[in-house]
Amino acid sequence: MDDGTLPRRHVIRPSEVFIAMLCDPKYRAQMTARGDDPDKLGPLYGDLISTAMSDIPSDMTVTMHLCRGNYKSTFMGSGGYEAEAEVLFNRINVRGYFMEYDTERAGGFEPLRLVPKGKTVVLGLVTTKTGALESKDLLKRRIDEAAKFIDLDQLALSGQCGFASTEEGNTLTEDEQWAKLRRIVEVAGEVWGR
Repeated sequence: MDDGTLPRRHVIRPSEVFIAMLCDPKYRAQMTARGDDPDKLGPLYGDLISTAMSDIPSDMTVTMHLCRGNYKSTFMGSGGYEAEAEVLFNRINVRGYFMEYDTERAGGFEPLRLVPKGKTVVLGLVTTKTGALESKDLLKRRIDEAAKFIDLDQLALSGQCGFASTEEGNTLTEDEQWAKLRRIVEVAGEVWGR
């Protein structure tokens, strides 16, 4: 805009690594070994995030990507979201969550039972780390599994992370990336009819 003002509606999606890493038992052990209490770190991080967003404009939507690493098709952390679910869903004032669920490293969907009405979870079921294309049946089955714990209308579908979170990118081709994006759109259209 020429007058320097922001558009009426804007969305911010910061990537949160530390809380996602607190889901990893090995990382929690490292924090304990250095003298930190991982049970206190999650609430502290949550409070800091909420404070940072306490004066956002009323027309701004903030969501959060829970990142477990995405450098050259590698990852940093494993572990289900249960360890930090209460902090994530009930202590941090965001409208939605982009959650990595592309492998068993992320655990089950049970923590989604704690997501309040009015918040959205974007299931990162499509991996951006390899070129293997997920089947529509697999994605629909996983969405159905998640919908046992949260209302289907509170769910959406995406890739688990970006295709190139760093300049090195991941080990898949551009054509494979486009195929994955098309698959996400196809499945979302069939599941939610949008």
